Amino acid sequence: MFALTRRCLSTLVLVGVVCQPAAASMRCGMYYIDAGERHGSGKYEVLKKCGEPKERISNMWVYENPKRIVRFDDSGRIQSIGH
Repeated sequence: MFALTRRCLSTLVLVGVVCQPAAASMRCGMYYIDAGERHGSGKYEVLKKCGEPKERISNMWVYENPKRIVRFDDSGRIQSIGH
């Protein structure tokens, strides 16, 4: 019984780590950039506050220190911010 409970707990912890949501915001100096708001940040605002990304791949911008990946929707608004 103990081994089964321990196995179930290990599985739940692993699933919890894998299923963590992406960050909803990121800090650029003294500014915060938010994702998912109705009138959330767009490409212009991110560029203005965070500067040029290290890499641009289509609608995905990669920033360093700390590493963040900003994904934009087709209208240029932030869709998500992740690691």
